[in-house]
Formats: sequence, structure tokens, C-alpha cells
Amino acid sequence: MKGRLVLAMAAVGSLAVAGCSSSSSSSAAGGGSTGGAASTKSCVASIGFEGPITGPVAPLGTEQLHFAQLAVARDNVANKTKIKLVQGDTQLQPAQATTVTQQFISNSSIVAVVGPAGSQEVIAVGSPMDRAGMGFITGSATAVELTSGKYPTFFRVVSKDSVQGPQDANYIVNTLKPKAIMIVDDQEAYSTGLVSAMTPIFQKAGIKVDHESVSQKLTDFSSLVAKVTPDTSVVVLPWQVAANAQQFGRNLAQQHKKAVIFGTDGLFSPGTFTINGSYVSSFGPDITAMPADAAIARAATQKFGQFGTFGPPVYAATHVIDEAIASVCKSGQTPSRSNVLAAIKKTNEPASILGQPISFDSHGDLNGGKFFLFKIDSAGKYKLIPSS
Repeated sequence: MKGRLVLAMAAVGSLAVAGCSSSSSSSAAGGGSTGGAASTKSCVASIGFEGPITGPVAPLGTEQLHFAQLAVARDNVANKTKIKLVQGDTQLQPAQATTVTQQFISNSSIVAVVGPAGSQEVIAVGSPMDRAGMGFITGSATAVELTSGKYPTFFRVVSKDSVQGPQDANYIVNTLKPKAIMIVDDQEAYSTGLVSAMTPIFQKAGIKVDHESVSQKLTDFSSLVAKVTPDTSVVVLPWQVAANAQQFGRNLAQQHKKAVIFGTDGLFSPGTFTINGSYVSSFGPDITAMPADAAIARAATQKFGQFGTFGPPVYAATHVIDEAIASVCKSGQTPSRSNVLAAIKKTNEPASILGQPISFDSHGDLNGGKFFLFKIDSAGKYKLIPSS
């Protein structure tokens, strides 16, 4: 899982230009924009992108990158801005994310960052980002501790484990009605946080819980599957690597075990995790089924191909930063880390690609965040469960 760091640096324009075109069609990001402010020829800035572009979850990281690129392209046209995206490959590794973050902090042209993807990465880079005064917005990190006040420049456009864990656990208890379950963490902050949120609900319902723990590096789960008893009808996998869950499902079938897999965000990977009858809970909706997102979904499909639920939240996060930069320019200021961060804090978008408004509480959490539940059919397609 360890590989060389891929850091593709975009050419960066001067930040000497003071403002952006007054003909912007964007919704206010709340950055103190004044509609009558004098406009100048251009609004120039760079934002960083941190995601696992290579490595074990490269399909998800690449999807995130594509949607960040799409947001920048569309927002530049709408706002007449000249925002550039600087790519940093983290491979979902905290050490890699720290290296990328230091590169971004050293680049004075970068005024904010989209990402990183994993909760463990946010924990690694939160303090350096704070010291640099760098606002950063994730589209996929959900650990509760991230918004406890330790990382004051951090924001997320998805909800958190304390919402997802109980929602998923209660669905399992009330709908799947297992006598016994196995729940397996992958030894990362995202996974262990969800296990902690879900286990008490299972225990309170009188369900027998077998809590196991494996490394993300493990790729053969035969010995773990051997522990699945005849009474164990559900295996909960709050994992980040969809390919591992696919192998777990194959091992279940090889041992003729009938337990149903219930996964979380990282398993939403059409084409990678396709085990028939499995459930996947995700922080993002399927925007291909949302009429209001038809144009964006069509543009993404035409340019990048099939996608899941990891890209759209990153589009939303990137859009928030783009709008913050545009609002700074419209107020007659040059984009900087401090004034863009201030604008992000004031974000108040009445609608978004995620089908809900976007604003943040005082700790950077999305107000009114929710999760979505899907079931995989025999063709490997993810079907939304409306009642979730």
C-alpha cells in the first residue's frame, strides 16, 4: 500500500490581481461580497486536492479528483474566475497526506484544500493545516473526533459516524433482525469509530456480537470467514477498501456461508464490490437518480465514465471553496488563506449537488447531514432503499 508520492503541480498564476468579474452567476458563499464592488479583469487563485489517486482505493480517489476538476471547470465559467487545481496523491496513508500537506502549505498560491479523503489522514494533517491558517474541506472523512474543536480550519460536506452508526445499526436490528452478527474493523480511525457507534445498539437489542479486527493489508479472509457461525446472519464491514470486501464475499461463498454483508461508505464502489444481496450505507446520494443534477451527472459520465457516491461530495466541497474565492474577489480583495477561510465559514448555499443545503456549524460539521442506504442486486447494481 506504500508507494511513491505523486504530486502533480499545476502552473500557478500571480495573485496580484485584486478582484473577479462582477457578472458571476454563483450563489453567495457568504464571504462578505458586495454586489456593487468594482470588478477587475480576473480572479486568480489555486486550491489543493488531496486524495488517493493511486494505491488500494485508487478508483475512489480518482473519482474524487475528477469531480473536483469538474467543479473547478464549471465554476470558472460561471464566475469568470481563474482557479487552478493542484493535485496531491495521498494513497489513503497519513504519512503521504502529511507530505502532500507540507507541499501545499509551502505553496503560497494555494489558498484552501479539498480533502483529504480518510479520517486518519485528517487527524495527521489537521494541526499543520491549522497552523498555516489553511481551510480544508473533505468530501468523505466522517470520524466524530474530527469536529471536536481540535482542527478549527477543517470542514466536511458529509455527515459523521455518530449519525451513520446508529442509523445503520438500527436498520440492521429492525429490518434484518439477526440473532448474531460479526463486525470487523480495519484498524483505521474511520472503521473503529463506526464500530464504537454501532456495537452498543446491537448489544442493547440482545444480539450476539463477535467483534473482529483485521489490517487493510490483509487480502485473504478465509480464516476470518471460518469464524462466521450458522447463527451469524449479518457481517458488518465498515471498511475503506472495497476490493477487500469483495474478497471477503468470495470467501463466504467458498465456505458456503449465507451471512449478508453490510458495508459502509468505502464499499460503495460499483464494479469493485458487487456481492449480490449486500447492503452499503453511504454519505452521498446517487446523483444519477436526481433530476436537478442531470446536467452535472451527464457531464461527468461523458468525460470520466461510470461513478459512484464519492465524487459528488468532493464536487460540493470544491464548489464551496470556489464560491468563497469568488466572493472574496467580488468584495475587492485578493484571495488569501485568511479571507477565503472566513468566507468558507459563512457558507450558506440553499441547494447543492447533494440534494440538500450546505452550511457549517461552529465546528465545521455539515448542518442537517444524512446518509443513504443501498442494496446490491444480482447484476451488481446499487439500488437505493427509499425508507432509509
